[in-house]
Amino acid sequence: MSALDDIRDTVAKNDVVLYMKGTKLMPQCGFSSRVAGVLNYMGVEFTDVNVLADPEIRQGIKEFSDWPTIPQLYVKGEFVGGCDIITEMTLSGELDQLFDAKGVAYNKEAADKIREANA
Repeated sequence: MSALDDIRDTVAKNDVVLYMKGTKLMPQCGFSSRVAGVLNYMGVEFTDVNVLADPEIRQGIKEFSDWPTIPQLYVKGEFVGGCDIITEMTLSGELDQLFDAKGVAYNKEAADKIREANA
């Protein structure tokens, strides 16, 4: 199976996937840490894929999404964005709306607390 096939399969089989440097419990860069931190704090169940563990996946995810940076968040098979986009969506409430529309469980109170802390 090629890296692109593996990525396609992972994104299709999991509701929320974060391609990141490191893991959700031990991020290896600040941007990955921020996105994983938001998802963890909001109680979102997600699959983490450590791109540092496989150079083919690291390059393949950039080709798959046509997006040059990592982390990359996918929700129900759809590429949502990287760190800056996820941060903006969290603060504006758009991430909540996306999770609601896609039927992804999350802690609304935690999402509100993130916005309050950053107001």
